[in-house]
Amino acid sequence: MKKLFAIVAMLGMFVFTQTVVAQDAAPADVQTEQVVDSLAGDSVAAEEVAEPAEEVAPVVEEAEAQGFHKTLKTKFIEGDAGFMSLVAIAMVIGLAFCIERIVYLSLAQVNTKKLMSAIAAALEAKDIEKAKTICRETPGPVASICYQGLLRVDDGLDVVERSVVSYGSVQAGNLEKGCSWITLFIAMSPSLGFLGTVIGMVMAFDEIQRAGDISPTVVAGGMKVALITTIYGIIAALVLQVFYNYILGKIEALTADMEDSSIVLLDLLTKYNLKK
Repeated sequence: MKKLFAIVAMLGMFVFTQTVVAQDAAPADVQTEQVVDSLAGDSVAAEEVAEPAEEVAPVVEEAEAQGFHKTLKTKFIEGDAGFMSLVAIAMVIGLAFCIERIVYLSLAQVNTKKLMSAIAAALEAKDIEKAKTICRETPGPVASICYQGLLRVDDGLDVVERSVVSYGSVQAGNLEKGCSWITLFIAMSPSLGFLGTVIGMVMAFDEIQRAGDISPTVVAGGMKVALITTIYGIIAALVLQVFYNYILGKIEALTADMEDSSIVLLDLLTKYNLKK
């Protein structure tokens, strides 16, 4: 009996030991499984996070693809569209004057050397009427000045010279017509921008007065209006200034052609001593 009890006791102790070991091992396995599940969940979460990141890239590309004009339109509205319209109107009207002058001056330009060669050939052949016809059929102030001089060829070189000088002044005035308006809008554009700056600062101080605080969020709106209107006013003035300088260059070139042509015409009339 004692031996049997000892064997049963030993078997009981063995079974108890195995049970305890199994219970201790089970939580470890469960923890292992939980860790594995957690890692798997983290990987799934990472994939889920990565997917929005991949979706963000096309959104950024789409925003960049909207174009520069979209950004300008947004900033235009943020700078107070009602006031920014004044800057835009000044720029548009100034550009209209610039385009009109550029077209006029481009049509007024001719091949001066070719024109004077044709006039010289006609005068050499003693054919004043042909020279007049060449001047009438040629556009531009250079041909007009030559035509006015040829009309008074019978009155002497002094009369021809005075006529050429007087009519040259008239033509120079026609070339510069409208340029004063361009300078006006060049001056107005930044002035309107600076006026927007002052208005924006007033708006910022009004917000400070209402809120009783000087935090950046309170003054940001007014300051933004001030800066945007100034930027647009300066940009408009710079664009108009570039066109204005180009126009001045063309006027100077045409004025030089008129002076050279008048001198050449007087030399030709002196050389051939033409009178009816």
